[in-house]
Amino acid sequence: MNDDAALVQRCLEGDEAGMRALVERYQGIVFGVCYRMLGQREDAEDVAQDVFLRVFRSLHRWDAERPLKPWLLTIAANRCRTALERRSRQPVPSEAADRRVCEDGRSRGSELAEELQLALATLRDDYRMCFVLFYEQELSCSRIGEILGCPEGTVKTWLHRARKELAEFLTRRGVTPAAHVASQQAAG
Repeated sequence: MNDDAALVQRCLEGDEAGMRALVERYQGIVFGVCYRMLGQREDAEDVAQDVFLRVFRSLHRWDAERPLKPWLLTIAANRCRTALERRSRQPVPSEAADRRVCEDGRSRGSELAEELQLALATLRDDYRMCFVLFYEQELSCSRIGEILGCPEGTVKTWLHRARKELAEFLTRRGVTPAAHVASQQAAG
């Protein structure tokens, strides 16, 4: 029995320490996916909490022959989609209210990270989810296809389009990784 299977078994037996261990093991991954998908910390925290509630309610349905992480990420992806659908039905604040002002003390690395987060927020939900699962969670295209319920070829197409749209967005904003590195070298 693998480590995740043993941990799930403890959870199914009502072991609170096992439940805490499961959350501790996967909370960073789940929160990271939720944050990248939703772009707002508070929403990501709420959805991540909902993910674990659903996980504990559904653990008895998990197939111990399969890895636990993709199963958890499938639940996270579905909860994020639901949150995004709910958000799309709400009024949208003006773009001016959403702009971020640069502060002098902020590092160039955090500027690039913020620009990337802004760029990710502009992507279609399915492109963003593919990008996050591929680059941040390092999942294969076939595994992402399983999580999102689409063919591997579709995942590859979405990844290609996501990279292209992100590059275009960052270029329009005057941010490129090469320019970022050059500016850091000039500053240092």
